[in-house]
Amino acid sequence: MPTVYGEVVSTEVLTPQLVRVRLGGPGLEGFAAPAGTDAYVNAQFLPDGAAYAVPFDDEAVRDLPRDERPYPRRYTVRHWDDEQRVLTLDFVVHGDVGRAGRWAQRAQVGDRLQLRGPAGSWSPAPEADSHLLVGDESALPAVAASLAAVPAGRPVTAVLEVEDAGGEVPLDSPGDLTVRWVHRAGADGPVEDLLVAAVAAIDPLPGSVSAFVHGEAVATRAVRRLLLERGLVDRDLLSCSPYWRRGMDDEQWRSVKAAWTREVAADVP
Repeated sequence: MPTVYGEVVSTEVLTPQLVRVRLGGPGLEGFAAPAGTDAYVNAQFLPDGAAYAVPFDDEAVRDLPRDERPYPRRYTVRHWDDEQRVLTLDFVVHGDVGRAGRWAQRAQVGDRLQLRGPAGSWSPAPEADSHLLVGDESALPAVAASLAAVPAGRPVTAVLEVEDAGGEVPLDSPGDLTVRWVHRAGADGPVEDLLVAAVAAIDPLPGSVSAFVHGEAVATRAVRRLLLERGLVDRDLLSCSPYWRRGMDDEQWRSVKAAWTREVAADVP
């Protein structure tokens, strides 16, 4: 397979926690259009002082010591412009914390990023009567892409956790959209409980419900349990995935994610 990489053509600060990077150039010639609204790429971030540069031989770097190999991070395809061959990725940033966020904040036109993918095929179920989308900043790109795919006039509710009002972004949909923003700043009680409390407070959606619940591990687990225990969504139409876990860096989370996912699957019979 050809090596796929993009060159930064522009960057944009969307919120204090979200940076948009657009990639183009001849390295995206082999990039295929994503199949779903949750499609993602595995972006390869080089370690400090790497003795190689993009594009690199993907197989050859696998033989390097761990601390010399690229660090893979999954990022949702916010938008793919097939005509212009431009890929848009939105990055959650935390100052100097996190390899991907640091790269996005410092990215300059012409910088290169090597990619694998895309993968992922989920989209809002067209047969569902209603749609529910729940997450935090890490899920915003997939939520926004999914909102655009909701059938016209269909009820759709998005419940989204951000730091404060400055973290809110414009959202629209062909569906009949309701957005509930939840702010961490100034909130009472554990931050992990904010999303589940907000979802519990909304009116049940009519008919069969397709739901997308992605973001922080503890929060998404609580929302999943609530939705299934109360019968608020169709299990077969529920997509639920933990992107990250509070208190863990990416390597720590990756080492325990499979076991966590198995536990979550057993929560509700």
